[in-house]
Amino acid sequence: MTQHFWVVGTDTDVGKTIITTYFMRYLQAQGKNVLPYKPVQTGIIRDTSRSYYGDTNFYQSFTEKEFVTEHLNSYSFPEPASPHYAARLVGTTIQQNVILEKIQQLTSLYDHVICEGAGGLFVPLDSERNVQLIDLIQESQLPVVLVARTTVGTINHTLLSIEALTSRKIPIAGLVLNAFEGSETEKDNIQTIQELTKLPILVFPRLTTVAELKEVRVENKEFFERLLPT
Repeated sequence: MTQHFWVVGTDTDVGKTIITTYFMRYLQAQGKNVLPYKPVQTGIIRDTSRSYYGDTNFYQSFTEKEFVTEHLNSYSFPEPASPHYAARLVGTTIQQNVILEKIQQLTSLYDHVICEGAGGLFVPLDSERNVQLIDLIQESQLPVVLVARTTVGTINHTLLSIEALTSRKIPIAGLVLNAFEGSETEKDNIQTIQELTKLPILVFPRLTTVAELKEVRVENKEFFERLLPT
């Protein structure tokens, strides 16, 4: 059975790209034809030799198989800002139907398409602020993996995001609590979220270098069975 899903966050910089890339590698190791897809990315990076976008460049740095570049992304904007504002700065707007059609195309070509969100669930996509990321997710009819922090504040942010998703009847495959360092506060946060949500949780360690992503192994049978049913 093919399975396609979103990786979304409780906020920006919670580690969505790292987790998306981890799932990409996990599935590639099983011989699956998998694509990480970032519908909207903002914030171009310029160094002495080239310019690139961090998220799709990260995928390409860790993949075991070369991607069709055009499949990785639909909209890219130079300004590191909310998608609606970054698009406005270059005189364009993000079209929801363009992304939905792209998802439909890609899910017919790959065993697994992992759609990575931008920011949090209520980030606006269009200049009029009529369409938010959660609207796009709902229209796509794909389940969600929610990425959250392990530190103070995560209980509130995680529960609010879960409430928003469930109110839209968007299936939640599981939670990833990212950048775990092992403190007692973090352990209690994880236990509390587990008891309150009853969702499978994957606890992902804090990486000291991104290179560690090639070696890290995080297992939770219940989590992966729910995310990738056979």
